[in-house]
Amino acid sequence: MDLLKRIKELGDFHGIDFIGVAGITQVQNEIKEISGSLIYDFPRAISIGIVLPQSIVELLEDRDIYENVLQNKIHAYDVINNRLDNFASIVSSLIQRNGYKVMPLPAAERIDSDRVCASLSHKLTARLAGFGWIGKNCLLITPQHGPRVRWTSVLTDAPFEENKEILESKCGSCDRCAKICPAQAILGRKYVNGEPREVRLDVKKCEEYFAKMEAEGKLEICGMCLYACPFGKSN
Repeated sequence: MDLLKRIKELGDFHGIDFIGVAGITQVQNEIKEISGSLIYDFPRAISIGIVLPQSIVELLEDRDIYENVLQNKIHAYDVINNRLDNFASIVSSLIQRNGYKVMPLPAAERIDSDRVCASLSHKLTARLAGFGWIGKNCLLITPQHGPRVRWTSVLTDAPFEENKEILESKCGSCDRCAKICPAQAILGRKYVNGEPREVRLDVKKCEEYFAKMEAEGKLEICGMCLYACPFGKSN
């Protein structure tokens, strides 16, 4: 059986909603600006995504209720990230057993706290895999579920066919994410290839907002840009 087909069948079994292949050599310069050194020996990445439970995302409408943000932290963040990491490990073992190099990346760990970035932008690989576009909120927006998806990536040199079709942004003139951002960190600018993230997002304002929440004894959960996006909303 085709190796990628086997991986997708495993994905069905484990409740994975998105599996696709991104060629990452085409964006090496952009990747080098935001990523770690782990990526350099791998020409492609498998993008893996899980859709968040709608009912839990909708709880963000009232974040003053502790139970609401606790549910979001546990079941829209912690549990989903663990599922992504576990599946990435399973996929990596399968690819390696077939004789190819592989490097699973963590779903949610930073390598640079100052720039708030991971070894590889999972939303970038998801975009290159054809699943959506990067929105004004700097999240990956899928046509079906909006930004209500969490992602991870597995690097490999396995000769999978790479996606060729990149979706264009459909954000248009919408600025709901910028208006609702409590930190005023979203600058309302569309994603442009090669532009630094700083022209779209003031990440330090995000960090200051979360530090304030921590100082006030609150759970460090926001997600309002995700909640407000019209793509993926149930009503």
